[in-house]
Amino acid sequence: MKESPISYSSNILNTTQVGNKSVVEFDLGELNRDDKTVESFGEEWLKFNRFTEEEINSIGDEYFDIVPKELLQPSTVALDAGCGSGRWSRYLAPKVGWVEAIDPSKAIYAAASQNNDLDNIRFSKADINDLPFNDESFDFVFSLGVLHHIPDTEMALSALSRQLKSGGHLLLYLYYSLDNRGILYRSIFQLSNLIRFIICRMPGPIKRLLCDLIAIVLYLPFVALSALLRSIGLKSLSKKIPLHYYLGKSWFVIRNDALDRFGTPLEQRFSRLEIESMLKRNGFENIVFSPNMPYWHVLAKKK
Repeated sequence: MKESPISYSSNILNTTQVGNKSVVEFDLGELNRDDKTVESFGEEWLKFNRFTEEEINSIGDEYFDIVPKELLQPSTVALDAGCGSGRWSRYLAPKVGWVEAIDPSKAIYAAASQNNDLDNIRFSKADINDLPFNDESFDFVFSLGVLHHIPDTEMALSALSRQLKSGGHLLLYLYYSLDNRGILYRSIFQLSNLIRFIICRMPGPIKRLLCDLIAIVLYLPFVALSALLRSIGLKSLSKKIPLHYYLGKSWFVIRNDALDRFGTPLEQRFSRLEIESMLKRNGFENIVFSPNMPYWHVLAKKK
């Protein structure tokens, strides 16, 4: 195991050995965190953590499509803020010098287990709002699908901004508010959101069963319709079908994302304009939104 170039700036509470990895644990505090959501994601990633290398690289390419290769060098020190199962740390590790991966949930142990073979990732159980590192420690920070599950998203974004060196880059993915979709699409979403409101409050086993059923009766038919339209030459129309994104995705990924979508207690959504405004208020410039799904993922440079 290589030695991290980043020193901890907070007191260590405990260290748990997971294979040949040590998960370092810190006081999570009580600031800007929804514990039910953290617990829900801990359960989710303990169940869904065995993604194939092909899945990790394929979906990782979608998120990192706007990241120039010159930002990812052997000298780059990166922070995975809210690593979940650790799949994006795994995606990035061969491309950079070091990755610090943090998560406040018990998913951190699954992430460490699934990345036991990589010697340039360190895993810490810590909260985004109280990170155990000095300010301006990182060249690159990425947080994919995390900050919209935090009560005050902009407060968490501010915490990540402080971790970046001047001139460093942030790759951020926040759920979109369907600001680039039509009224029919948004109406279908509102119905699904009502279903989520009910399911996310159910006990874990029931919640997971219902989300699997939703994957079967909701996700698969939409994906099949999108595939049919594409097969008869209506490619542009197929992209307008809800859940078109999952065309070509594995059943494992679809089940995981159904649980993520309908099983999470706290979820917020943002328009492209709202995300851009938050980034500017927190000292970012050169803001680039990907034109591709998933919406919205964006790259920004710290002034």
